[in-house]
Amino acid sequence: MNKQPPMIPLVKVAMPPRDVLMPALESVLYGGVIAEGEHVYSFEAAFSELFGLPGTLATSSGTGALHIAFELAGAGVGTEIITTSMTAEPTNTTILQTGAVPVFADVNPRTGNIDPASVESLLTERTKAICAVHYAGYPVELGELRQVADRHGVVLIEDCAHALGARFKGRSVGAFGDSAIFSFQAIKHMTTIDGGALTLKNQTQVPEAKRLRWFGLTKGVPRTEVDIVRPGYKYNMHNVAGLLGQLQLRGIDTLLNRHVSNGRFYDERFASVPGLAPAAIPDGAEPTYWLYTLLAEDSDDVERRLASIGVMASKLHRPNHYHSVFAPYRRPMPGLDEFYRKLVHIPCGWWVSDEDRERIVDALAKG
Repeated sequence: MNKQPPMIPLVKVAMPPRDVLMPALESVLYGGVIAEGEHVYSFEAAFSELFGLPGTLATSSGTGALHIAFELAGAGVGTEIITTSMTAEPTNTTILQTGAVPVFADVNPRTGNIDPASVESLLTERTKAICAVHYAGYPVELGELRQVADRHGVVLIEDCAHALGARFKGRSVGAFGDSAIFSFQAIKHMTTIDGGALTLKNQTQVPEAKRLRWFGLTKGVPRTEVDIVRPGYKYNMHNVAGLLGQLQLRGIDTLLNRHVSNGRFYDERFASVPGLAPAAIPDGAEPTYWLYTLLAEDSDDVERRLASIGVMASKLHRPNHYHSVFAPYRRPMPGLDEFYRKLVHIPCGWWVSDEDRERIVDALAKG
């Protein structure tokens, strides 16, 4: 009896080689300092240099980084954050945690990303920030959003949790916002098991962000001499994660390049398949295809056909306004309705071989 090959997953964890990782982990675990320390600070510096982003602060999660970004933007009771419903839930549950109101802008039905025209129509005197999510690794229209934010004097926050290494007009995502966050949660392009990063354009905000990351305390000042003036959180990264982050950065170009290679292959091949269309890519955008976004007239059929050849596919995320907790903030979003009806994600990462991607395309082209 022929044994079926393993299912090709939609997402997969990447780790450095065992012979590199295990001795390095042992050295930090028995090195005497496993909490926040030099391994974290070295990771921050390496991340900033590699992606050309200033003021990197490593955090315990991308969600923690986003919470700090919202607080720095002035989010709180009586304020509003314009955001997208087409994202992982923490983007918007974090807004609720600040006491602010999430105002859902519509998305471009061809990309799934927040629509700058919809954003501008929703701005009020209560708006503190625009939160732009680079959904599935596809950059939003950053040029237009930056102009909207500047015209109205509001903060632009880039949620780059899906989009490590993606670029817009030759610059890394994260370089356009007043702040940006990244996620190193288990299944992202790279992982520190769990973790994240906050980057800040305005370097004068870094000390305050560091205090918010560490209970409101100034790290390095004796507890008997420091004065908390604003409560903070336990959002710091520890040395084990910091070390793992440094090791992951050494091989991140190879991983990202494979995502991009597979994504571009799909873009070319699916463009001519009836009933299917690749997600649109704005001029100047260079996605890193954390997930490949395919738009199908029958997304359920795509999932069934791929399952029949041992390939996972799904919508993966649920629009946030479907959840009861966001019911008070629901509004008509025809662009999102159209996008979500057609949406199906297919495997695109470093684990998808040339043979795998050919099988995927052939299975769907026959439909």
